[in-house]
Amino acid sequence: MANIVAIVGRPNVGKSTLFNRLTDSRKAIVDEVSGVTRDRHYGKSDWNGIEFSVIDTGGYVHGSEDVFEGEIRKQVQLAIDEANAILFVVDVTDGITDDDKIVANMLRKSNKNVFLVSNKVDNGDRQQLSAEFYSFGLGEVFNISAISGSGTGDLLDAVVKSLDKDAELEELNIPKFAIVGRPNVGKSSIINALLGKEQNIVTSIAGTTRDSINTRYTAFGHDFLLIDTAGIRKKSKVEEDIEFYSVMRSIRAIEDCDVCLLLIDATLGLEAQDINIFHLAEKNRKGVVIVVNKWDLYEKHTNSTKEYEEKIREKLAPFKDVPIVFTSALTKQRVLKAIEVAEKVNENRTREIKTRQLNDVMLAIIEQHPPAAIKGKHVKVKFVTQLPTHAPSFAFYCNLPQYVTEAYIRFLENRLRENFEFTGVPIQIFMRKK
Repeated sequence: MANIVAIVGRPNVGKSTLFNRLTDSRKAIVDEVSGVTRDRHYGKSDWNGIEFSVIDTGGYVHGSEDVFEGEIRKQVQLAIDEANAILFVVDVTDGITDDDKIVANMLRKSNKNVFLVSNKVDNGDRQQLSAEFYSFGLGEVFNISAISGSGTGDLLDAVVKSLDKDAELEELNIPKFAIVGRPNVGKSSIINALLGKEQNIVTSIAGTTRDSINTRYTAFGHDFLLIDTAGIRKKSKVEEDIEFYSVMRSIRAIEDCDVCLLLIDATLGLEAQDINIFHLAEKNRKGVVIVVNKWDLYEKHTNSTKEYEEKIREKLAPFKDVPIVFTSALTKQRVLKAIEVAEKVNENRTREIKTRQLNDVMLAIIEQHPPAAIKGKHVKVKFVTQLPTHAPSFAFYCNLPQYVTEAYIRFLENRLRENFEFTGVPIQIFMRKK
């Protein structure tokens, strides 16, 4: 089960600086796509070999720096709902403010691992000033300077100690499928259509979030774990920042699964938020199936399906090799088909290609279409091997890896896809020095 650490606090206390410090050595794994999941808000961190995701909730507040009390409450509530550990950042130079008190009150009642972080402590005098934060009743105060990094080591030692290192579900050796997507695209209906009358053959395993249930499905010859992200909180209503909710919920589900079934609404098409969630799955190296729900409501003509598919693939370029299934939760049309496709994608994700076969095919292609010479330098690829990673990765050994262009790497990826079955799966290619 993925570990999520959320950074909360009022504006201008240094949340983003701390986020950058924690995710610094590792490139944040979300592309700068228009929408909510920009890389300064979600990244990976690793401390003493324990990996966790870091979310800077401040990055999601819309509007000016004069953030309303309600916005802060919303972020903190979300962190309480979704995170395994919460870093509550306060500013030693400001002392205790009313907004800090609001956050502290919510966190005190939360039953979560809360770490009170006094930021901008860069001298002895400020260390003494930090003592007032003990009045929040949240336990130890960690004095840090996010800018210089001082004190962050002790903080991280405490954080990783609190994380559940064995937060795995009882490790069932079966595929895990997550149903993700924006609110109101029919996630609950698809799940109900799947589980329907077969309720007696599913076993519920409580997830870590209060109303996300992981269900084992064993009907019609299938056996997999369904990670359900449908439970966007009732209290969030529409005026709450639902995008933020769905992204946060999707992050956890995506990290915990093998294949994402990304549900979109046929009547709306693929929107920016769907593309954000797609990129999250791709960057996490998960399999993806696009499930177009409510197809029964879409006005169709002769080439509807083909044209609709083409539009989706255009928007997802360059990773176009994704299966698309058209369903209707209402009529249960092709709901099981979506699961069969997810199982196929999971097979592709774990596919291992023999080194000899890989070299026979790829070296012949490279000989016919070698990389272009740059500044008179000719790249010669000598050997290809698949790396032992959790998703398909390949190393191409050559004399001058630095001269291989992005375009040529894409060419190699396309040839791998043509010759071996990797539909629905992101591929990584590394050019290495022979």
